[in-house]
Amino acid sequence: MKKTEILPKDIWNDEKLNTINEFIKNHSDNQSKERKIRNKLLSIQYKLEDYIEKDDIKENEVLDILDFVKMYLKALGITKRDLAKYFGMRDSNLHKYLTGNRKLNPEVVLKISSFSHTKPEYWYRVQVKNEMVKLKKERTKDYEKYDYKKLLSL
Repeated sequence: MKKTEILPKDIWNDEKLNTINEFIKNHSDNQSKERKIRNKLLSIQYKLEDYIEKDDIKENEVLDILDFVKMYLKALGITKRDLAKYFGMRDSNLHKYLTGNRKLNPEVVLKISSFSHTKPEYWYRVQVKNEMVKLKKERTKDYEKYDYKKLLSL
């Protein structure tokens, strides 16, 4: 008996793919509003975790904390102004933390973490990751003059 290789097209043809897509769409349409929101929030959390774990982020791929918070706000249908009010802050003050103009502090991190149901360290790690991207971009030649050997030779 001659053995033949089974190709993906032999298993996954257009008809089967359409059937699976239809099943997924029907299942999604029948989910409760709460479940759909929970799915969106999980998707954002996975994006956040992937961003943190990604080894090499290029300058054009940098996402501020604001980018992730905006994803949460969109999924929940609320504004940044509403969030700032909920946090007991001015919108402009919250914006400075979310864009990196101000360093995160424990109070802001705990509020964002509680709001998004994520670990507090995720938000600090995004901040540090973005600082590392900026650090790699800096021209190290400008700082070579600070070598301890040059100081000791004076």
